Amino acid sequence: MARTKPTAAQQSWAELWPSREPRKSEPLLQALHILTRDGKLNADSRRKLKQVLHLVQFLRPAIEAALARSEDPVFADVGAGKSYLGFVLYDLILAEAGRGRMVGVETREDLVAKSRALAAESGFERMKFICAPIAEAKLDTEIEMVTALHACDTATDDAIRFALRHKAKTIALVPCCQAEVARLLEGKSGAMHQLWRHPIQRREFGAHVTNVIRGLFLEAHGYKVRVTELTGLEHSLKNELILAERHQLSNPRAQAELDKLVAEIGVRPALLDAGE
Repeated sequence: MARTKPTAAQQSWAELWPSREPRKSEPLLQALHILTRDGKLNADSRRKLKQVLHLVQFLRPAIEAALARSEDPVFADVGAGKSYLGFVLYDLILAEAGRGRMVGVETREDLVAKSRALAAESGFERMKFICAPIAEAKLDTEIEMVTALHACDTATDDAIRFALRHKAKTIALVPCCQAEVARLLEGKSGAMHQLWRHPIQRREFGAHVTNVIRGLFLEAHGYKVRVTELTGLEHSLKNELILAERHQLSNPRAQAELDKLVAEIGVRPALLDAGE
């Protein structure tokens, strides 16, 4: 008689966790609030776990390629918050590989202190945390990958500049709230004015334009860009993943498209003028 497949409610988190010894990860996942205190999954933690694992699936090929390419690759998670993405990537990929370093950049001292303590408790010796704004953070090495998960407004642009400063081969961005372009559009007239006349539409249009500009900006700097959905809208409305991999130093055709778009809309976000 065929076994009945367990329902989502019956499924253990360990069955979902792609590790040889998932139970070793339980204290870490509890500390990150991905699991409840008793090591269980509730509806909220299940959604969080699936989002994390889905993002890991996107990033794993680039991380494994970096590990194959370099003896000591460096990965950076900026605007890291509680650094759950960095911890999960380290636990699932770097710990097993036995090499590679993860650096978290966060401006809030209390979160940095907690992350340092958790890394020490977990035995993650190749995990480092810098307390600094993204725009000011500087490492003394090139970086294989930069991630920025839900960095608000122009913090995502700071992450892009950080990646360019450190010659990152891969950039993964999941933008959050984006207000700069909406502010710049306020009071603007012209042929496309109806697209942003109402405040709610101005916010939505501004957010969309911001991510389009970011993608073209990265293409102009030689990256091949893929924009996709990270999770379903039922999990998060902020679910756009911008994944960029560098293939050349620059792309004049993408730069021309970017210049044309900015000229037609009539606004120019600070990302396009800030120095690397």
